[in-house]
Amino acid sequence: MAASAVVATPSGKDAVAEGLLDLLKPAIQNLDLHVHSVRESQVELREHIDNLATELCRINEHQKVALDLDPYVKKLLNARRRVVLVNNILQNAQERLRRLNHNVAKETARRKTMLEASGAFPSRSPSKP
Repeated sequence: MAASAVVATPSGKDAVAEGLLDLLKPAIQNLDLHVHSVRESQVELREHIDNLATELCRINEHQKVALDLDPYVKKLLNARRRVVLVNNILQNAQERLRRLNHNVAKETARRKTMLEASGAFPSRSPSKP
């Protein structure tokens, strides 16, 4: 009798696809939020590196003792370059996630419309339980 609870659809693949889409959508949205926060952190880190490099150059110019800070400035600039590279990678990944999320939402809406049109899932009004 449990089999009678299964809704008849044009194919079982549609129900599986709908389930997969519903499963993937929150994960994609969560991942997108995390990528966005990491990108913001990367931008902030890049700004701090720039400020520190500028400050080190200023200190080096005003030092009476010949202290060579150039290697440290170069290390900071190298770190900044790596941060920019990671930020570009994250930006590309976030754009792909955004497109994937859009495609998942579009496919979910398409399948829902198709299932409602086939009569497999009757439309419910919000006031009825």
